[in-house]
Amino acid sequence: MIAPVTLAWYGVDMRTGGIVEDLPSLTPTGALGRKLGAATTLQFDMVLAGAPAGWEAATAPGRSLLVAVDTAADTPVWAGGVLPREGGSATSVQLGAATLEAYLDARYPGTQTLLATDQATVMAALAGPALTNGPPLVIDSVATGTTMDYLSYDGDDKTILACLSEVMGLDGGPEFTVDVAWSTGHTGFVFPLRIRTAIGTQAPSPEAVFDAPGCVSDYSLAESYESGKGATRVIARGEGEGASRLSSAPVEATALIAGGWPVWEYRYTPATGVTNPDQLTSHATSTVGLMAQGAQVWTVRGVASQSPRVGTDWALGDNVRVAVERSPRHPAGADVVARCWAWELDPAGDTVSPTLVQET
Repeated sequence: MIAPVTLAWYGVDMRTGGIVEDLPSLTPTGALGRKLGAATTLQFDMVLAGAPAGWEAATAPGRSLLVAVDTAADTPVWAGGVLPREGGSATSVQLGAATLEAYLDARYPGTQTLLATDQATVMAALAGPALTNGPPLVIDSVATGTTMDYLSYDGDDKTILACLSEVMGLDGGPEFTVDVAWSTGHTGFVFPLRIRTAIGTQAPSPEAVFDAPGCVSDYSLAESYESGKGATRVIARGEGEGASRLSSAPVEATALIAGGWPVWEYRYTPATGVTNPDQLTSHATSTVGLMAQGAQVWTVRGVASQSPRVGTDWALGDNVRVAVERSPRHPAGADVVARCWAWELDPAGDTVSPTLVQET
């Protein structure tokens, strides 16, 4: 699809997902974006002269959501709960919103005992309380085939988001994200909480291609073995001090070390309240798999009107192809498939920028 990206903004009731008002004078002051398993925020300016009569109810902090729809594709691409709003003698009001992962950081799973339970079912159970007196979240999960034990204690004060992130951080742990979709009849929106072994489609030859020359205006490949980004030996620590502190077994990238790589050590605490050494070892195994050869992240800036369409041609978690004919960094060209872990869209600047992780 080659067309300018034009967004229609709606003020939506957070409890029902119903549209309260169209907001034609609402303008984001930066690029909207999303990240896998994490919240993103966005700031707005709304000119009052062009606002509808019910703008206050449509943008009430804590009660409303702002939803963006790509008008050419009729596809919702972003939704965020209104948190701050400020205005006075000025001709406009300023608003801030955060995607619904932030709402999960304001709800708690309570005390739950989940034994020998599929990982996706564990995530769904932990998120369950947010479905009561919250936004119209819809659990959309697919069993992973891997079971686990998970104990949640209300006294630990761990939010739903913290618990989901903890499970996602396990070796082979499922991923999650909160999407936005039209409700039946296009009268409002629902918010699927998707839980998958891997979010998106990891096609070996994806149809979405960012090419240079072509739709790509510029790109960069960031490679790093700095602290926290590269390691060939990882230990995950629990809480406590000294000899009483829980610890995983050391997990090494044995093939790399045997092949001549030096040992780079990394020790960290993956989450609060982890009391199972096996879970700590699982976290360490996942981390060394990600860090063994360091971070390799492609940041691509494409012309939005000429690029594959986010939400239609590709989405969060999907594999995307980057095809570079020639550049100073890649004089012989480059043709790689990398996975989208985040994206930003700036319709006013006609730019779209996926952040792509080249997984080894």
